[in-house]
Amino acid sequence: MYTINITGHHVDVTPAIKDHINEKMNKIAKLSDQITSVNVTLVQDSKEQKAEARIHLPGKELFAVASSEDRLFHAIDNMIDKLARQVDKHKTKQASGTHKAAVAS
Repeated sequence: MYTINITGHHVDVTPAIKDHINEKMNKIAKLSDQITSVNVTLVQDSKEQKAEARIHLPGKELFAVASSEDRLFHAIDNMIDKLARQVDKHKTKQASGTHKAAVAS
């Protein structure tokens, strides 16, 4: 299992925000069981709200950022979508790299 650290800069991290992030991260966890930790940072500027996340995997760190002028939840959803694509791509590269090594032998 992995840990999720959520921090906010000029944002109150409410239980609703934590629940939303945890629910969305469960979808990413289904893509890879190698996630060791996740760091999420929520930032509110004067014009936009931004969500950033780093996912730590053995030998790899994935990063995604998304922003929204409307709602923080939209930024979180867009960030999660970006992370899901990166995790899926990383998983595919690992599988194809292992497969190539087996064929080359």
